[in-house]
Amino acid sequence: MKSLFSLPCLFIAFCLSAQSGCLDAEKLMALDAQWERALLENDAEVLEELLADDFIWVHNHAGTVDDKAKRVAAAKRAKANNRSNTRSRTQREVKTLILGSTGVVTGFTVVDRGPTPTTYNFMRTYALVDGSCKLLANHTMAIPKDE
Repeated sequence: MKSLFSLPCLFIAFCLSAQSGCLDAEKLMALDAQWERALLENDAEVLEELLADDFIWVHNHAGTVDDKAKRVAAAKRAKANNRSNTRSRTQREVKTLILGSTGVVTGFTVVDRGPTPTTYNFMRTYALVDGSCKLLANHTMAIPKDE
């Protein structure tokens, strides 16, 4: 009887430790910075690992919607053709919100593609999938420049 009781307790402890492994504020911000770096470097391997199978990215004004396959393929093409005009991606005012097995990261990314950088407001949702955090959804909106 004692061993039957300890089995559910061990399972709960395992689940809680897995959640704390990636779903705390600092680790989630580091994971999000890894996403930005993978975009800058067109690192398809990191994107393949980081993105959930059902990933969706809604771009500015829903003009473009990417899924995992499109995003990974675009990174591979850009890397193969040495074709990236992005000079830098810099995050600022990054905040996290964590509830259960879901984490949300919000903030701004300044993307420099020349001639002048564009600032985007973003909201990304990470979910715990099979013991690791995966980027499930990303929404970006360009901030209009003051005239």
